[in-house]
Amino acid sequence: MGTFFKSCDHPQAKWSKCPHDYRIRFRDASGRQVQESGFATQEKAIVRLAEVYDTKRKKPQSQAKAERIEKYGPMRFCEYAAEWRAGQRHLAESSVRHLDSLLNNHLLPALGGRRMNSFDRRVVENFIRDMESAGVGVAAQSNAFDKLASILLDAHRLGIFDDNPLHGINPPQYTPSRSVIPDPSQVATLRSSGDEAFQLLVDLMSGCGLRNGEAAAINIRNLVADDVYRVTEQVNQATKTYGPLKHRKPGDYREVPLPLRVRSTIERYVEKNGTKEGYLLRHPKDADLPFQPYLFQNQWQRLRKEHESPVSTGLAIYGLRHFFASNCLSNGIPITDVAE
Repeated sequence: MGTFFKSCDHPQAKWSKCPHDYRIRFRDASGRQVQESGFATQEKAIVRLAEVYDTKRKKPQSQAKAERIEKYGPMRFCEYAAEWRAGQRHLAESSVRHLDSLLNNHLLPALGGRRMNSFDRRVVENFIRDMESAGVGVAAQSNAFDKLASILLDAHRLGIFDDNPLHGINPPQYTPSRSVIPDPSQVATLRSSGDEAFQLLVDLMSGCGLRNGEAAAINIRNLVADDVYRVTEQVNQATKTYGPLKHRKPGDYREVPLPLRVRSTIERYVEKNGTKEGYLLRHPKDADLPFQPYLFQNQWQRLRKEHESPVSTGLAIYGLRHFFASNCLSNGIPITDVAE
């Protein structure tokens, strides 16, 4: 709370009879040390210290808000965004890269120098219109707006804005194209297309529901039962290395059903090509590197050019995972189990 004392040479035991005034020392709201003098008695010094403490303890919330406004209001958006980004510790590495891309390519060039207390509905509307005029894709517009909204809502919670600058804003409307789910005959055609790695990946995605990055990290050690595969990692397309699963922490995993057909495909591949540290797929030009999902994408694009290929009908790689999900649902597996 603070201290009281005398600056004379008399010992503390003699202060009550000493003619010199008492002094007090304490820290103010900003943390700066303050000293006051002129207290005739010890009781008056203590009363004053109690007043200081009570004032600090009962500091009005509006005053705290005013201090936040004073600190963050004049701050430039680029500075506030950097501070906000540092707090996004929950994001995976790929998500951080995506965030940085949106900041560096869209938000900071347009808004980086603007003071935080200058944001209002019109500023946000102009930002959206400028993206439209510049021909930015609707998906990128939507993602950029979502990040801007997250930052401005954070500032609004601090009290920087009296009115929410997002109130009444119509965000960019991005409607993804409808997914094309292959039928069994199309999947059968894909299982006999491309090279052995391509066929293995098709089986893993359509038969086990793996993402393409997860399928690229297929490891014989993860066959934990005759009919169960444990998914523990993926090839991160941004870092091109093995990493944790999407939306999961390092060490987390999920287990998926392993159909007999897919298990047989895995065993045939291992028998013919072997493994390296348990991994079936490695980079064709350097066996010390993981297999890269773009190699799968390259073959997929070549098939797209073939007139009779299932891929030429608009089928995307992720359609194989949708095939797995629809196959599960059509065979009576509860949607909650499929989601898990």
